[in-house]
Parts: sequence; C-alpha cells; structure tokens
Amino acid sequence: MGYVFDFNDAVAYDQWLNKAGNQRVIDLETRLMLKMLHPRFGERLLDIGCGAGASLMPFIGKGIQLTGVDPSPYMLDIAKKNVGHRVDLHRTHAEDLPFEDNSFEYATLCLSLEFVDDPRKALAEACRVAKDGVFVGALNKYALKAFQRRIRGIFKSTVYNRARFFSINEIKYLFTSLLGDVPITWQTTCHFPGMTNQLVDNFERSKLARKSPFGAFAGIMAQPVPRFRTTPLKLKSLSANAVASNSRPVSCAEKKVSNRHKV
Repeated sequence: MGYVFDFNDAVAYDQWLNKAGNQRVIDLETRLMLKMLHPRFGERLLDIGCGAGASLMPFIGKGIQLTGVDPSPYMLDIAKKNVGHRVDLHRTHAEDLPFEDNSFEYATLCLSLEFVDDPRKALAEACRVAKDGVFVGALNKYALKAFQRRIRGIFKSTVYNRARFFSINEIKYLFTSLLGDVPITWQTTCHFPGMTNQLVDNFERSKLARKSPFGAFAGIMAQPVPRFRTTPLKLKSLSANAVASNSRPVSCAEKKVSNRHKV
C-alpha cells in the first residue's frame, strides 16, 4: 500500500505549499513540467497521487479534463478546497487505478512515486490508462537536497523518512522494462534550493541546467505505445473442394511428374 499521508502530514504539506519562501521551488517544478507536458484543449489528464492539487493547478482553466487520485482522504480534502469542482477527485492507490485502458491522454506522478509500495506496478498502471504520455516528477536521488533530507532524517522524523528516492536512470529503466524501446526524455531543475537571485534564476532557465543530472527535481517523460485489450475471434472458412481426411497431400513436383508420364 505504500505510505499514506495522515492528517498531520497533510496539514504540514499544505502549510509548506502556502509558505512564501517555497513558491520559487513550486514555480521551478511547474515550469519544468509544462515544458515537457503539453496537453491540448479537450484532452484528458490524470494526476496520480495528486495530494493537495498543486500539480493540477497549472492546467486549470485551459479546457483540459482533469482527474486526480490519492490514497489519503486528508490530502483529498485539501485538494477539494484548492481545486473545487474543476477536478474529478477519487480516493484510490496508484497500483490499482479504477479506469479503463487508454482513458486519458496523459498521466502524471509528481512527487508520488517515492511513496508507493510497488513503483513498477504504479508506473504500469499509469502506462495502461494513458495513451500519449506519462510524466514522472521525482526527487532526484543524486541531488544535494536529497542528501540533506537523508541527514536530517537521522535526527528528526520527517515524511521523507518514508520516501524512496530514485535516480533518473532508475526511472528510465522502469519505463523501458514496461514499454520497451519508446521515446523517453528527461530534464532537471532546482539546482540551488534556498538561493534566490537573478544569476541562479538565469542558470535554472538554461539548457545546461535542464540537462544536469543533479537537479533536486527531475522530470522524466515516456510516450507509451497505445495498447488495447482484445478478444480473439474464431474464424470459420469452407473449402470449395473438401479433401478426404485419409488422403495424402500431393506436391507440385509430384503433379508435374505425373503429367509427364501421361504424355
């Protein structure tokens, strides 16, 4: 089942989202997601592990049909307060989505793969229900920020003690093991968390920063090949000249020899 945020976790996360000093981090993560994910008007997007709804907010008001799922009722309560009736919200786990194959154009898992019980099954479900693309926004295992979180967790219990950090290559491997050789792209951001100045912001916008494997937030996008469940049909065909069951098939070579003897 993975780790499900309780009431205190949900309140603490909502407070973190609304803290002015953290808005820059949210903006950087959102900017990267929008660079890689381009749903069009009328398309459907599923946010798996939607939490408080932060990763859904950039798509609201753009004519996109939005759905969010999360296993925590407390996070869903906050999400409903933030997004209202503009998003269809469901309580469920990432490993068992209650949707038909190819129900959405896109699926996202933003900072949620870290907390599921079975990451491969969660990605398999995302690839099953999304036909055009699956985006994973992850806490980069090799970023300085991830190292700081591990050190802090030794002295103080935090929700990140329950998290499983991934590298970009580990997520790419999960995608490849599920989908085969499909297009996969990645970018990173948040290389200097806590630092705010024009020089840092310019660097974060650069192509060099986006292709660095050490940003605190990594976006990995895969384009799965659409799959459909099929039911085999039995086809019946009638032969114009029925062949007796005990007759031996005659080859073309035998027919040719037989014709020569007749001459």
